[in-house]
Amino acid sequence: MKVIESSLVHRVLPPERSESARNPTLIMLHGRGADEEDLLGFASSLDERLLIMSARAPYPFPYGGGYTWYDVEEVGTPEPTMFRASYEKLTRFVNDSLKNYPVDPQHLYLLGFSMGTVMSYALSLTLPHLFRGVLANSGYIPEGTFLTFQWNALSSLEFFVSHGVNDPVIPVQAARRANELLSKAGARFSYKEYQMAHEISTDSLADMSLWLHQHINIG
Repeated sequence: MKVIESSLVHRVLPPERSESARNPTLIMLHGRGADEEDLLGFASSLDERLLIMSARAPYPFPYGGGYTWYDVEEVGTPEPTMFRASYEKLTRFVNDSLKNYPVDPQHLYLLGFSMGTVMSYALSLTLPHLFRGVLANSGYIPEGTFLTFQWNALSSLEFFVSHGVNDPVIPVQAARRANELLSKAGARFSYKEYQMAHEISTDSLADMSLWLHQHINIG
């Protein structure tokens, strides 16, 4: 599958089994200090019908290599200029992908880890009509930014929220706050805490895979 030019460098994995001209699609968003290859190792554990795209954050990470979506002023507070620019680039990337890849627009999902989860929340809560589901791992909802969340427009969007109770990077309280906000909005979501640190464990990956498989089957 030919990779298009867009606002973000990305990798594309075509589905192992395609049932129609347009495919259920998963966009992967990595964490700080990683790149577009980071989450692709999970692809073999996911539904074989998925078209998978993994995007690279736009800013080089100066401490140890890789890339970042924004600088962190303190935990839970993205640097506003970089955060806005990344949000705009990510929005363009999603729109370009919908136009140029064989994406089923009724089955577009985001999978984020850490900072990638923050970006997944940013995009899905402001443009909920674009997505069917969000897999939010070890991140937080970016409150107090320029974003205006569409809390009253989440009826067609579902979330899988996963966090480690021993996370030393982003404390589990961030996920519990997401639980609180999503509950208040009446959103449909699955919430799970795991005995793990800042990571995606074997158990959380298995639960994500099952969640995705079930939602794709709903049609």
